[in-house]
Amino acid sequence: MLASRLAVLLQRHGIHYAWVIAAITFLAMLVTSAALGLPGVLMQPLAVEFGWSVRDLSSVFATRFALYGLLGPFAAVILLRYGVSRVVALAAAVIASALLLGLFMHSLGQAFVLWGMVLGLGTGLTAMVLGATVANRWFVQRKGLVMGLLAGSSATGQLLFLPAAAWLIAQYGWRWALLPVVAASAVVLVLVLLFMRDSPAQMQLAAYGADPAAAPAAPAPRASWGLPFSTLAAAARVPAFWILAGTFFICGLSTNGLIQTHFVSLCGDYGLGPVPAASVLAMMGIFDLVGTTLSGYLSDRYDSRKLLFWYYGLRGLSLFWLPYSEFTVAGLSLFAVFYGLDWIATVPPTVKLVASEFGPERAALVFGWVFAAHQLGAAVAAYGAGLARSVLSSYSPALFVAGAACLVAAAAVLWVRKPAMAMRAVG
Repeated sequence: MLASRLAVLLQRHGIHYAWVIAAITFLAMLVTSAALGLPGVLMQPLAVEFGWSVRDLSSVFATRFALYGLLGPFAAVILLRYGVSRVVALAAAVIASALLLGLFMHSLGQAFVLWGMVLGLGTGLTAMVLGATVANRWFVQRKGLVMGLLAGSSATGQLLFLPAAAWLIAQYGWRWALLPVVAASAVVLVLVLLFMRDSPAQMQLAAYGADPAAAPAAPAPRASWGLPFSTLAAAARVPAFWILAGTFFICGLSTNGLIQTHFVSLCGDYGLGPVPAASVLAMMGIFDLVGTTLSGYLSDRYDSRKLLFWYYGLRGLSLFWLPYSEFTVAGLSLFAVFYGLDWIATVPPTVKLVASEFGPERAALVFGWVFAAHQLGAAVAAYGAGLARSVLSSYSPALFVAGAACLVAAAAVLWVRKPAMAMRAVG
């Protein structure tokens, strides 16, 4: 088999096969990010060709965010029951099919089914829980580094695909902008089928950094479909859960749903074309990757609550300032630096607080529900900002509401107990 041959070849050069798995996972999550972010540059051309309003399109994109988030708590169960390689292959096929069939759609109902429901379900299978599953199974050492890099794949997806998509739209039309993501999904599908394996045991390997003499880890028990619900019921009795879920709701409200979805359209209202606007998004992606990596480093050394206070506070101030940036490349570049540095920098300290409050056994599933709140916030902003644009002919009210919400989150997160005092498990 190709995978076994590659593992032997890499081992001769001192490279563990876990890094191949991490690289394929990074590509899969990158394609997910590209598929989620792509509609942001499609909003204006779709409105022009089909006559759909921003409000109509926002309802489609809001559905996608909601499904992407709500599937998160169950993605871990699906991965455990059916295997990582099967699920990731299915997700890549679903994403490619949803985008490819979009080439032939001609009604809003078809857009809702393909790019709201099907795309939301396909991307939900490769949400953040996939990265956590791979990092935990394949790595004993460097686990934090791997998780940080996988979380940063969303930044790389924006960086690679959105400016190219905007250029293709300007030169050849919106349908051509779908093809790079479809092609990337097909590449991921092939790589997964050829090289992805569910665990090191399937390759007769120990996890990276594990003691080769140690007994292999026991297979995970067959996950119950009721586990996410019982975990939610237990977590809901802890006040910190509602604070973390609420602040992460605001995180999604002020990032994916607002800026990722509407930024190109917002810039168009001020006379900035889609290509330079998408380039600013790509710049945010660069600083996001830097900021998330740095945030992981800082969360190991400083109080995560105080880090989140600064992240949410600075993000709120940057959103207040955006309508006054004059939407020049220089003005938006300054916004990209401040906003981009903490786009998903909130993830490492939030994950750490969840683990501190609920213990390592429940942390992944509890964070799955916290992440669901994040995507529900994104869905609210995706629809709400589109509604504001349609009714008030301006995105400014949505920006101000999101900015104020970030300031509320900055204050609320300080009510979480210090990690040393936090409860270690949920009854």
